[in-house]
Amino acid sequence: MKKLEATIANLRKTFTDLGYITDEEVLTTVYLSLKLEKPLLIEGAPGVGKTELAKVLSQVFDTDLIRLQCYEGLDENKALYEWNYQRQLLKIQISKETACVEDLEQDLFSEEYLLERPLLKAIQSEKKVVLLIDEVDKTDEEFEAFLFEVLSDFQVSVPELGTIKARQIPMVVLTSNNERELSDGLKRRCIYLYLDYPTVDREIEIIRARIPDIGDKLSLEIAKAVSLIRSDQDIKKKPSIAETLDWGRALVTMEKDRLTKNAVDQTLNLLLKTKSDIDAFKSNIGAVRLEEYVRTEKS
Repeated sequence: MKKLEATIANLRKTFTDLGYITDEEVLTTVYLSLKLEKPLLIEGAPGVGKTELAKVLSQVFDTDLIRLQCYEGLDENKALYEWNYQRQLLKIQISKETACVEDLEQDLFSEEYLLERPLLKAIQSEKKVVLLIDEVDKTDEEFEAFLFEVLSDFQVSVPELGTIKARQIPMVVLTSNNERELSDGLKRRCIYLYLDYPTVDREIEIIRARIPDIGDKLSLEIAKAVSLIRSDQDIKKKPSIAETLDWGRALVTMEKDRLTKNAVDQTLNLLLKTKSDIDAFKSNIGAVRLEEYVRTEKS
């Protein structure tokens, strides 16, 4: 792990160097999570930079990012460990006539036959890693309860092996898209952070940091345009920061220096990914109005 002292000043500099532009509230919250060695729970709409923050943390400290992607029906076996049944069966066949049954059973349920899943892998790591538990709100309350032991004591229980304690306490980041309310028990174990879409000024900073060759006028007009599109209640899938950057890169590739009606018409599918959202944009805003809006001094 890189010998970087976790201070707010160092975090600010390294985040900026890596193109993750954020504010003091976020930096302070991340700093406290690191210093207190408590999990960081980040809630917010899809595309505001929750997962990206965990990726940046792994770059800041030059360590591995271990990701547990959550989904409906995720259980302990998929998140923690599984036994390598194929190897166990093979061992049984080879040892059938030579090994003592009792010795064979002990051998079969040793770490040699354990398949590490993300949680156990993070706990067992020799170095401090970033453990990303992504979209935890997609799981059920039973899985949340299972996480309590990991997030409180940084240890897991394997019936055949006993309690396995963390060799290094990982930097834990949990993300939630607010699809359902998370339990109080989970929240108590975490430091909470809410991320919203960036302001126009902040998005301009992000665009210029990630697309160095973009012009000032175009970056301003892109940020204003995306802000207006996100404000439309009929557009269900709001453009993410990543999609804003894709749009900017596409316009630079097309050698555009301003946002025109034709440019919007040609590239709208980089921002809006469903027909219903595209139809809503055309009905409520339209490329002509968008062009006029981004050119006004006050909007």
